[in-house]
Amino acid sequence: VLFLSFGAVALVVISRGMGGFPAAMESLLASPSTAPLLTRERISPWYYFSYTFIPLSTIAFPHIAIFCLTAKRMVQFKRTVIWYPICLLAIWMPCVFLGVAANALRDVPRIEQKLEARAAIAALPATAPAEERNALRRQAAGDDVVLVMLEAFAPLWLAGILGAGIMAAVMASDSQILALSTMFTEDVFTFYGGTARFGENVQIQTGRVFVVLLTIVAYLIALRAPHGIFDLAVQYAFSGYSAMSPLLVAALFWKRSTKWGALAVTLWVAFAVLYTSQVTGALAWYGLLPVVPMTVISCILMVVVSLLTPPPSAETVGRYV
Repeated sequence: VLFLSFGAVALVVISRGMGGFPAAMESLLASPSTAPLLTRERISPWYYFSYTFIPLSTIAFPHIAIFCLTAKRMVQFKRTVIWYPICLLAIWMPCVFLGVAANALRDVPRIEQKLEARAAIAALPATAPAEERNALRRQAAGDDVVLVMLEAFAPLWLAGILGAGIMAAVMASDSQILALSTMFTEDVFTFYGGTARFGENVQIQTGRVFVVLLTIVAYLIALRAPHGIFDLAVQYAFSGYSAMSPLLVAALFWKRSTKWGALAVTLWVAFAVLYTSQVTGALAWYGLLPVVPMTVISCILMVVVSLLTPPPSAETVGRYV
């Protein structure tokens, strides 16, 4: 809600500062280099189709997964699972739209620098050093485009308030980190007798240490990654979570699913995420994004491994009916 509210105000302010979005779109259409941004002519149908798998990720977000797995009745999480992807669309679509519109702002120096860096990347030979390519990618990254546009078109005080609100909402990933901490302390530490042996105080401290360590690891990865936030989100978060969705669906609705099927899916997704991050073009079969084969293989593994292993006991099934 916070992000949507501040985002709506930012959208109006930037639109007025640009003289209206229709004028910006006409400017993009008038240039052969930017006109394809408003169409799908550079995007193959299969590549475009791949993005329909991204909403599957929402059910596997840690804070949503906990909500689904702990609910006593389906009705308690049904609306959340339905509305969460819609809210994500409402958040991402204006951001992407503003990013496209920013290509018309060549009179804004910082955006012009990004456009020049992007053109330099396109002109680089295949033999160009990775360091040079990564440096240009960092310069061309569009993560701060909305803030740059606010700085250019909004009064300083309003840009500060809106920028702080947007950044606060974007950085509010603590719900996922805290959810992962809860999973670790309850499903690993407590399940294997840690709380019984050391007490609840140690369990709490373990959860806090887990949060700190996880944040440090994520920060170090972010320092090394040359990609923008959207690329990172698609490659690691959305692709990985989407590929985990068959596990969540099976756990919720298929009584024959087993822990071994869940383990097979988890190991496969972990391998696939690491593999695609290290090997360019990995799992991009037939022009699809890696998320498609990752999710399909997860479905196959969940079904096949579950059928090949002993079913859960009646006692186990009874705990979740």
